[in-house]
Amino acid sequence: MSHKLDVAKLVQDLTLEEKAGLCSGLDFWHTKAVERLGIPSVMVSDGPHGLRKQDENPDHMGVGESVQAIGFPTASAMACSFDRDLLFSVGEALGEECITEDLAVLLGPGINMKRSPICGRNFEYYSEDPLVAGELGAAFVNGVQQHGVGTSLKHFAANNQEWHRMSISAEIDERTLREIYLSAFETVVKKAQPWTVMCSYNRINGTYSSDNSWLLNDVLRDEWGFEGLVMTDWGAMNDRVTALKAGLDLEMPSSHGETDKQIVAAVKDGSLSEDVLDQAVTRILTLVDKYLVHKKESTYDKEIHHLLAKKTAEESAVLLKNDGILPLKKTQKVAFIGAFAETPRIQGGGSSHINCYRIESALDTANNVAYAQGFRTDIDETDPALLEEAIRTAKDAEVAVIFAGLPDAFESEGFDRQHLNMPDCQNELIDKICEVQPNTVVVLHSGSPVVMPWLPKVKAVLDMYLSGQASGGAAVRLLYGEVSPSGKLAESFPLRLEDNPSYLNFPGTRQEVKYQEGIFIGYRYYDKKKMEVLFPFGYGLSYTSFAYDHLQVNATEATDQDTILVSVDVTNTGQMAGAEIVQLYVQNPKGEEIRPEKELRKFAKVYLEPGETKTVTMELNDRAFSYYHIGIHDWYAESGEYQILIGASSRDIRLRQNIQITSTKEIPFIAGETTTCEDVELFAKDTAPLDHMLRISGFAENTNGVENDSMGAGTDELMHNMFSGTPLHSILSFSGEELTYEDIQETIRKLNEQ
Repeated sequence: MSHKLDVAKLVQDLTLEEKAGLCSGLDFWHTKAVERLGIPSVMVSDGPHGLRKQDENPDHMGVGESVQAIGFPTASAMACSFDRDLLFSVGEALGEECITEDLAVLLGPGINMKRSPICGRNFEYYSEDPLVAGELGAAFVNGVQQHGVGTSLKHFAANNQEWHRMSISAEIDERTLREIYLSAFETVVKKAQPWTVMCSYNRINGTYSSDNSWLLNDVLRDEWGFEGLVMTDWGAMNDRVTALKAGLDLEMPSSHGETDKQIVAAVKDGSLSEDVLDQAVTRILTLVDKYLVHKKESTYDKEIHHLLAKKTAEESAVLLKNDGILPLKKTQKVAFIGAFAETPRIQGGGSSHINCYRIESALDTANNVAYAQGFRTDIDETDPALLEEAIRTAKDAEVAVIFAGLPDAFESEGFDRQHLNMPDCQNELIDKICEVQPNTVVVLHSGSPVVMPWLPKVKAVLDMYLSGQASGGAAVRLLYGEVSPSGKLAESFPLRLEDNPSYLNFPGTRQEVKYQEGIFIGYRYYDKKKMEVLFPFGYGLSYTSFAYDHLQVNATEATDQDTILVSVDVTNTGQMAGAEIVQLYVQNPKGEEIRPEKELRKFAKVYLEPGETKTVTMELNDRAFSYYHIGIHDWYAESGEYQILIGASSRDIRLRQNIQITSTKEIPFIAGETTTCEDVELFAKDTAPLDHMLRISGFAENTNGVENDSMGAGTDELMHNMFSGTPLHSILSFSGEELTYEDIQETIRKLNEQ
């Protein structure tokens, strides 16, 4: 189909004022039109897990009633599926809905890292691991965009809290940024090319994301090859002219013409090149053109999409505990207890809140179950009458299933949680039910981890996360074994909030938050510290069982340029069909850099009938063995012995295979006055310049290889370590008059000539 717009000609024909005007929104949800040139306004909509299109008279703050739409599980739930195909299908469905609703861009997905489990918006994000977030985010984007609808990858970057999110400066070192907080964005850009990227509100090391040329131009466009436009989050503009130069194209929402005037003035006074403005306008018009090419009349079947939402909820739920009580039998006398059985909590609060066209509760779909409300969701106080009714109902049943979790007031965009606790009234309810009913099951509804003081008392825990409008029906099918649970946790559940690595630095001061834990978030931290957790990353139970055999790696020695093929056989050894999520971790060697014990590098979900075996094959490239080396500003796989680990979770490693990796990259050794003697001996190609200087100074004879105890036991080791750790400039203090400062400078020069 031919393009509807001649973008290059339009850029020539637009006036300066029209160009500037296109760079900000018309209102909350629309871009501006230029009617005289046939450029239409297009509409964008919130909705990482469902459309939140405001049809008529969109209100200023975007909180009014939106069109009825399908509420899919939130990102925190879908990530637990570890299923790229499923995420593609959800994206595909949302793309169909966008076409029907005449939308150009769906504002999502959100792929920020879960630095802390109490970030208020974690329900909208996928994982604590950038591989999971990147792979699933790319699948989702590809699903949406195959329909000719754009996505907006957000929030770029380091939006990991709600506290002061519009002004806080995230203080992050380069390696941590690259390995943890940018990596998922890189994957989505390279694998899916989202039409837009949405910059975050916050500053990064003092610079607002909207003003950050290193982030938007150097990394996103020049290094990763991003081809689309960059837009602000709503109200995330700082300095309009600086932002244009930094690669920020579209400001949303409307600025009432104020920032448009700033652009015009800057072009006229020469402080902004019109070429920079033209480039931004070209990107905006290219997006409009893409929308026009694919625009068509369309409808979608809400019931079919509802069934996909239910399937997604089933695939994403995580069975955390099961002492043989699940699946339930149809013949058992079962009591459903808890307000969420009747009115499930299916989504978080804020800009992604969906006006669901229907909501399917557990009570809607279960047959012959008793019910008691048990608790109120609008207040955290025990209602004695509701509690007593619940106790009677549970006591009269064979099994009590308690539907519990976090109410809306505990978890929303706009504020962070203060703790990991469920409401006290719900914890009390669970305790009281366990006193009268030994067969108690808890079904959890929350967008993020909670602590479970009652865990030893209950027989089973099924975590539905926030599973969308079909949550209740999916829970019933899982409880009764119509489908086997197959989700696994995409984040760690700590025993207590204080165990989290960001605890001492979250959410920071009013001005900045220091990411002092560096690369050690989630399982990377808990594994390195050998800390117990409530439930580890990658963990989840099933109604069947799986065996892992025949791990094969195509090489035991390789370079960082080689492709490594890893295969493993997985067998369903149980009596029920089910799916297993195979996780490949790489255990890092003990090298020069501080690195995690192991890191997830590949995963695959495999569906198996009872007795069936399938071979899962995964491919590793150099990035699987690499860390980001700040000396070369690039990825570097150091030489050493790594281990390929195949696991059912981060704490359940089934098979191992050693592999020796040899690096083909050279890290340049650059000596300076503070370089130690040991560093020269370890890393310089030729130590002759240092050896010569040491002979002049006599320093080596005095400190290296001395056999005496003149300073007590351990003198030999003390003197050797003193030599090893002495900086080059300090040798002057321990030498005779023969050594000069110029000799040290000459030695450094000769070392660096290498």
